[in-house]
Amino acid sequence: MLRVTSGGPLATVQDQGRFGFSRFGISVSGAVDAHALTLGNRLVGNPANSAAIEITFGGAVFEFAADTVFALTGADLSPDLNGVPVQMNQTIAAIPGDRLSMQSPRFGLRSYLCVAGGFEVPLTMGSRSTYLAAGVGGHHGRALKQGDEVPIGTPGRTVHAGRRAPDAIIPRYGAEISVRVVPGPQEDRFTERGLETFYSSVYTSTDKSDRQGVRLDGPAIEAHGKRYDIVSDAVVTGAIQVPGDARPIVLLADRQTTGGYPKIGVVATVDIPLLAQAAPGTKIRFSKVTVEEAQQATRTAIAGLAGMALEEPVVQVTEMVIDGLPVRVEIATPREPTSLTRLTVVENGRLRVAAIDVV
Repeated sequence: MLRVTSGGPLATVQDQGRFGFSRFGISVSGAVDAHALTLGNRLVGNPANSAAIEITFGGAVFEFAADTVFALTGADLSPDLNGVPVQMNQTIAAIPGDRLSMQSPRFGLRSYLCVAGGFEVPLTMGSRSTYLAAGVGGHHGRALKQGDEVPIGTPGRTVHAGRRAPDAIIPRYGAEISVRVVPGPQEDRFTERGLETFYSSVYTSTDKSDRQGVRLDGPAIEAHGKRYDIVSDAVVTGAIQVPGDARPIVLLADRQTTGGYPKIGVVATVDIPLLAQAAPGTKIRFSKVTVEEAQQATRTAIAGLAGMALEEPVVQVTEMVIDGLPVRVEIATPREPTSLTRLTVVENGRLRVAAIDVV
């Protein structure tokens, strides 16, 4: 189990999402930043769709109740284990009683706590993701709060502490981002002046944004006849709606399944993680691309993540006989020890974390 001491402003269990139920009004949900979730699961040796805890705005505190290996990806929360700083994007060993604390993000908005074996909350419609608006999935369909205990699954493989993601694959979140957009499906609802405004202006994410979408402030986008309504039709993640105030909203993981506002375009899948990390005040520019360009960029990003070579720790293997039984012991240490280096011992295939901290 992982015990929740504080969930911070918002912490929920999320995987890659709940697909195939939009026709029933059930949102896809899942991690808003799928890249960060996939990276975290790769680090701890999980399948890509394993459930993690998505932490928004930091401030969360957790306590481990068993030996495990974990990793934090996404926004840098200056995490510490028992008061000692630990690294983002690297596997860390934990023993029972260890306390993981997080501060506010330095850059970005959302972080992902992945553990070896994933979080085994019940499957609901094929997913462990939390859909807050409907109270579906995750941990009792709600955000995590003090006193919750979230079950951890059995790891499918042994992963040592000290695995690191290469710098090239770690996103850099900034105060300004550029996002690629495929035009349509209701681009014709907007005037030439409105389209020029959208693609040439800088928009700012506001504090009214959430898991459903990023609400932006900036120049008004002019529609023909100043009509900002359509017969409701299906929406997808990344769809850019322009409601009556003429300012865009980019729909994210907890989006509704249909909408009655015209959609000027759809954000390329590869750039949705950038919007997932757009804290209030982030400056955003939009650029037009074709469907083929968006697809190729997404394929390239997926291939890069799938093919990345993780930096592995140094593993020393010792074989011995104890009470007449052969025992194989693996001791792993990071190639570049940090302020907290905790040795991980694998004994006959079972993880045991040695309570040895090198400070």
